[in-house]
Amino acid sequence: SGNIRPPAVAGAFYPADPTDLRDMISTFLSAAETTSSSPKALIAPHAGYAYSGPVAATGYAMVQNLRRVIRRVVLLGPAHRVAFTGLASSSATAFATPIGEIPIDHDAYELLAANQQVQVSDLAHQQEHSLEVHLPFLQTVLDDFSLVPLVVGRTTPDHVADVLKALWGDQETLIIISSDLSHYHEYQTAQSLDKETSQWIESLQWQSLTGERACGFAGIRGMLQIAEQRGYDVRTLDLRNSGDTAGDKSRVVGYGTYGIFDVPTDRPMTTSNADDQPFSLSDQEQQTLLEIAAASIAAGLQQPSPLQVDVSAFGPALQQPGATFVTLKQQGKLRGCIGSVMATRPLVADVSANAYASGFRDPRFPPLHPIEVENLSVEISVLSPLSLMKGTTEAELLGQIRPGQDGLVIEYGQHRGLLLPSVWESIPEREPFFTTLKQKAGLSVDFWSEDVVLRRFETFAFSSTL
Repeated sequence: SGNIRPPAVAGAFYPADPTDLRDMISTFLSAAETTSSSPKALIAPHAGYAYSGPVAATGYAMVQNLRRVIRRVVLLGPAHRVAFTGLASSSATAFATPIGEIPIDHDAYELLAANQQVQVSDLAHQQEHSLEVHLPFLQTVLDDFSLVPLVVGRTTPDHVADVLKALWGDQETLIIISSDLSHYHEYQTAQSLDKETSQWIESLQWQSLTGERACGFAGIRGMLQIAEQRGYDVRTLDLRNSGDTAGDKSRVVGYGTYGIFDVPTDRPMTTSNADDQPFSLSDQEQQTLLEIAAASIAAGLQQPSPLQVDVSAFGPALQQPGATFVTLKQQGKLRGCIGSVMATRPLVADVSANAYASGFRDPRFPPLHPIEVENLSVEISVLSPLSLMKGTTEAELLGQIRPGQDGLVIEYGQHRGLLLPSVWESIPEREPFFTTLKQKAGLSVDFWSEDVVLRRFETFAFSSTL
């Protein structure tokens, strides 16, 4: 029956007996809390089942809803045994576990044929446990599926993202990125390191991740880069370490499971937002942010960097992550506008950085001169999370745009453009608004492709004059 990759770590990382293995997995799954939403992708751990099995199960329990939908699993795990550059596919026709065989999807590999980064290396797969430990879970929670196994060597986030985009598929494709977290720290140290790593993962700060924090960091970084580009929501589903599951607490390994969801992020921007009120700040909070913007601009006249804010000195509403744009105007004319699309740092820090950048780093204008600061008006726009707009034709998407309300982000390949809702004041009609957005992204007025990604957001805006 062709070339089958046999299990390398059955009897070590997980039971070799099929009945024991099935029993162990169903025990883990029944203990896992689950919800009705199902992830497009999971980041999940790959240690011995006694250690990381309960944590991985939290993610796999959420995949069970798609038992009959998922037909293909793209599985990426770090190389522990063989050093190489790029990613390694397998020539095997199937991967075996004590539960049975999983066919390899060689048609999917064909989609990567032109990719210089992907090479066939059965050696890379032979002893590798980072992929294998996921297979019995997949065999338990899914019906019939084929596998696209890739071992990740030394490579860049861009290369991993290219591979994932080629294999992304639709609902029938599940993506699993295999990784443990910190290794061999004392319990409390591991907890704080892994908590910070989880915050980076949730806020898509993939640049911060290193092998010290997550052995599968190369795969995670590529995955998060796509999540950022497409406005996906990343949530920590479980975070524990071997001291919590099965080991002593003097030297632990961290395990986290994260879900990547293709949903307009429904998470409220403020904790008081449970009844779905639109995001808002009190008059005092608005005033504080405007003062920080002014102070950061004043600092920029003295030094080539923004005002450094002590985040802990502010209330919770201003400490939460926020994405803002700061717009400067001189006698009604634009004098600078720079901002963030994703909330990756505290609101106060984001306002300080963007106020400085609008005054001194907007490539369309020279840096502010001290005399210009008189009568400069400052507007701060706080962005809601981005939500993906669904549609295949330009007309379909145009019809969904809400004039006066929606800010838009357009992406196509390397092209990206953004318009704030305030632009509706000067361009009140949908079509010219959208045309302007395309031009801003460096696309021609009549350009259209099904690969255009369009996202909307709303803003909460307030302003004052310096």
